[in-house]
Amino acid sequence: MPKRSELSISKRTVDALAVEKKDATFWDRELPGFGVRVYPSGAKIYVAQCRGPVGIRRVSLGRHGDLTPDQARKKAAAAIARIKKGEDPAKAESEPVLTVAQLAERYLEAHVAVHCNAHTQGIYKGSLRNHILPALGAMSLDKVGRAEVEALHYGLRETPRAANRALMVLSKMYSLAEAWGIASPGGNPCRFVLRYKEGRRERFLTEDEYRRVGEALCELEAEGPVSARAAAALRLLMLTGCRLGEIQTLRWSDIDRKAGEIRLRDSKTGARMVPLTPAVLEILAGIKRVRRSPWVITGGKPNRHLATLTSHWHRVRESAEVEDVRIHDLRHSFASRALALGLQLPMIGRLLGHTDVSSTARYAHLSQEAEKVAVARVGGSIEDDILRTEGATQASADGMPSAEAA
Repeated sequence: MPKRSELSISKRTVDALAVEKKDATFWDRELPGFGVRVYPSGAKIYVAQCRGPVGIRRVSLGRHGDLTPDQARKKAAAAIARIKKGEDPAKAESEPVLTVAQLAERYLEAHVAVHCNAHTQGIYKGSLRNHILPALGAMSLDKVGRAEVEALHYGLRETPRAANRALMVLSKMYSLAEAWGIASPGGNPCRFVLRYKEGRRERFLTEDEYRRVGEALCELEAEGPVSARAAAALRLLMLTGCRLGEIQTLRWSDIDRKAGEIRLRDSKTGARMVPLTPAVLEILAGIKRVRRSPWVITGGKPNRHLATLTSHWHRVRESAEVEDVRIHDLRHSFASRALALGLQLPMIGRLLGHTDVSSTARYAHLSQEAEKVAVARVGGSIEDDILRTEGATQASADGMPSAEAA
């Protein structure tokens, strides 16, 4: 039996354990036979040791970090009991396998709620609620194979973006399940399932359409179908190129008039800055501030921000006769106008808050078109001089008097 120890194995004590030249085992004072073996490399392995009918047996339980001390202690107690009975300590009683729905619950709590902003959380929850759980929620993790995933993916083929998002969410869940030790390594059923091609929808407001949208906003705000706060939000979207969620959750404390900038703390790509232009300042000055509310665009209740702009935007675009334009297309239109004014893609990426150049690269063809227009204008200007010169030269060659000679 291991020597009686004064060490109580906990995360804090195990984290602090270290050896220099030779590995050593440290035993727990509360559960005899439960210990952690520490190696000079820094690796720490939980072990269980006990004397049984055939002598002393020791079994490795798992690596510190993959197992918590409480999980390791539970496994050690079961292993010690099996050794005393003369059973194989490595053959643990089979634990019930989680269902996809149970994994989804842990995924949302331990990963999505911690690492994703509110907008992204809503998207992932919707994919689970609407697609993944109805199809696979009741199945245990080990029963979901590639065939089941492909069936889910194929069933959403009419909406490629939704199909690919469901595949991505499910794949991430299984990857985390492997890391958490609740799914078999290499058993991700989403591997080798090919994503659908997503046709990029590109719609940009023209100069005339911008004018019609502006007129429609003024009319509908004055008449009442579109509230003043919704109109302000739509104008801010068009003037800043911000994402919808960034404007909906904008706080008065985010606005630094002295520095001349909006400081977005919870952007999709992390904290970023948006310049305060005179037009944006004018819109903000026209918004009536609600007492004790942190939100710039308040909702139905003072302590809530505006939850949705969809119905308001539908009224505006119908009145402006731009019914194929989504709210997100206002952001694309901002980028398109920036390109038309000569801004380069890296600068536009910074204005839009892109961290990945590939996100801005989608506008590269617009940049090329702008260059073509510019070249055509320059070439057209030179062309007049060239043609006039060529005409005069040809006339002289034919024996006709030049304009000067006449």
